Amino acid sequence: MADHTDADDAMPAGPEHADPPFDAPDLSGSTAFVTGTTRGIGKRIALTLAEQGCNIVSTGKTAEPGGELPGTIHTTAAQCEERGVDAHAIQLDVRDAEAVEAAAREAIDEFGEVDIVINNASAIQLATVADLPANRFDLLTDVNVRGTYLVSRAFLPHLREQDGGWILTNAPPVTVDRAPGKAAYAWSKLGMSFVTLSLAEELAGDGIGCNTFWPVTAVDTRATRYFGLGTEDDWRTPHVLADAVLSVLARDPAEYTGHSAYDEDLLRAAGATDADLSAYNLTDGDPAPTSARMFVPEYTRE
Repeated sequence: MADHTDADDAMPAGPEHADPPFDAPDLSGSTAFVTGTTRGIGKRIALTLAEQGCNIVSTGKTAEPGGELPGTIHTTAAQCEERGVDAHAIQLDVRDAEAVEAAAREAIDEFGEVDIVINNASAIQLATVADLPANRFDLLTDVNVRGTYLVSRAFLPHLREQDGGWILTNAPPVTVDRAPGKAAYAWSKLGMSFVTLSLAEELAGDGIGCNTFWPVTAVDTRATRYFGLGTEDDWRTPHVLADAVLSVLARDPAEYTGHSAYDEDLLRAAGATDADLSAYNLTDGDPAPTSARMFVPEYTRE
């Protein structure tokens, strides 16, 4: 079974613009370095932040059109600029330590300051241990854990010099010790959280908020459709995660750090109602918490 990328899905990023169901922060003057912005969730996060005035560094592996999947880092950057901000595209393989360091320097040179780092890019392949070749295990570990480690680490000196900042990672809470049928993927995603939450302790006192965010329901992406993770009745648009990220950025990074939060909890804390959450659904109905249950089978909404 072929591997795919969470950030490299072929589904649209949702409606062109949708106001979040809370008072969104004014991000004018901020710059976000976002990994995996070519499509889906990463692209939607970039566009949503741009809609609130945030400059965007659009990064990913796809720089030229015409490949197997639609979308490029340059297209996303252009669409961010259409929203009135400055954007800069950098082709990047997050597994490459030298390339990551160079991308961080380029982003800082371009904008002078980067205060938001979002680890979104990650690979996905769902298979049993017997069915997953070793090289695919390595791919999941390298893209997800190593990539998060390298990108976060590259910005540490810069973030420490600033008066506050963020490292946010698209990964689940670490609450499980097994995941039959998807052990390698689970290991790699939980590793992303482990790195981020460890940084929260290491950077305590530096005013840098290090947190993870994860959807309760499945989100409409190419990977969701490819692996048959439910039907459209079970899915929400990528806006739900983008708005969850936006709600985090409305907080004080010195105070909100070291948390692994679900999107629904973040949005409710920001003031979203049941009706607001329903607006993210692809169809009428109440999507089951299938994404949360991917790692916590006993998960129930409070």
